[in-house]
Amino acid sequence: MNGRGDEILIIGAGFGGIAAAIELRRHGFDRVRIMEAAPQLGGTWHYNTYPGVACDVPGHAYSFSFEQRRDWSRLCSHGDEILAYMRAVADRYGIEPLIEYSRRVSRCEFDERLGRWRVTAADGATREAAALVIATGQLNRPRIPELPGLGSFAGHSFHSARWDHGYDLRGRRVAVVGTGASAIQFVPEIAPIVSRLTVFQRSANWLLPRRNHVYPPRVRRLIQTVPGLQRLRRAALFGVLEGLTASILHPRTVGRLLALRSSIFMRSQLRDPELRRRAWPDYPFGCKRVLFSSHYLPALGRPNVELIGEPIEELTPTGIRTADGALHEVDCIIWGTGFQTTAPVAPIEVVGAGGRRLAEAWAGGPHAFLGLTVPGFPSMFLMYGPNTNTSGGSIIFFLEAQARYVRQALGHVRAGGWRTLDVRPEVEAAFDAQTQARFRGTAWLECDSWYRDERGRVVTNWPGYMHEYRRRTSAFRPSDYVFAPAATRAAG
Repeated sequence: MNGRGDEILIIGAGFGGIAAAIELRRHGFDRVRIMEAAPQLGGTWHYNTYPGVACDVPGHAYSFSFEQRRDWSRLCSHGDEILAYMRAVADRYGIEPLIEYSRRVSRCEFDERLGRWRVTAADGATREAAALVIATGQLNRPRIPELPGLGSFAGHSFHSARWDHGYDLRGRRVAVVGTGASAIQFVPEIAPIVSRLTVFQRSANWLLPRRNHVYPPRVRRLIQTVPGLQRLRRAALFGVLEGLTASILHPRTVGRLLALRSSIFMRSQLRDPELRRRAWPDYPFGCKRVLFSSHYLPALGRPNVELIGEPIEELTPTGIRTADGALHEVDCIIWGTGFQTTAPVAPIEVVGAGGRRLAEAWAGGPHAFLGLTVPGFPSMFLMYGPNTNTSGGSIIFFLEAQARYVRQALGHVRAGGWRTLDVRPEVEAAFDAQTQARFRGTAWLECDSWYRDERGRVVTNWPGYMHEYRRRTSAFRPSDYVFAPAATRAAG
């Protein structure tokens, strides 16, 4: 990669895109550009602005290791603080000028003759690059279930990831469909202001406490002034997070201990036996995402809140009808139904070597070597790709590891004067088989969740610890790849 070929195009200006751009620029890749669909950076933290939005991973872990902020206002940062942090990091490392905003990519096609990627935006703009980094993530496309009568509801509705701040919820009859990580944050915020809140739950959650008070001034001073304290806090927290992963990997030992801790906490918050019955999970601890909140369960006990466990049968012009025949009339429906997680990269059409589409390569479910590279798609990398999500850690840790790997890979291409690299099919297939085999015996396979596709295959999560992933990605191995010579270089 030299001259014109040094150009690297990144799609997405969330944490993944920013991490990749910083790592590449710090190691001499000067021709880096980012195409971002939104009018500003931030990814999920740009789009998710619902009341109470916050990260459930403490800020000193949910941030870059090389850019530690010591003045977080509280343990688990609110969305506006995280977005401000991302902007500050982008400014500090000169990333902002690299970003083309409001460029929603619709197609990426590899030109075998030139050994380059051609990227087309929805507005018709095209860009070319020697390497492509797709950093659109797993949590970027809101999902609304296709229920009968979906278009018939005459009231107001919106998805929590596209919160309508212009609609006043005060005094309204509101339905919340879904009880995942977003809903448990915004339900306690809106419950006191609506006249009636009906929460439709498909499955209950295992919860652990999250006390997220503002740091006292003395604690903030200690964090900001004591050398090494933040580094020590971060190391200790990673031990705790790896312990949560251990509970999922070993559901019959460590998992039972954390399930007991969760049970004690939930019983203390669910005093009403009937509400406790409805709000109690019927699957093993860790099979679905474990949630952290000290306010969600008490909100369900408010006199103006009702938790519905009956399946939704249809939507009507005035509300939601459940399988027991009851019609719940509401003024507004808030969809807290998560994201389309099992089809990463979509709806972008990606066409690799030989005209093969990524959707075809992933017909049996998304897969990639180390979650990063796919055979037949030369010099294309995925950030937060298949099987790199974490149920018990910080995704920022994974993104940093991925950015280092991408930089090493492209550094090898540049140093060798190669045109492209492509992961060997047998290497990727062996990795995928090993990855799927590691899920056996874990909590992830003991229920259905957004981690799994319609075939039951876990396509989102890493089947181990954070430190394992860092080790696997720490050193790029050229033997895992096939390299194409530059046009000016003789083959062989």
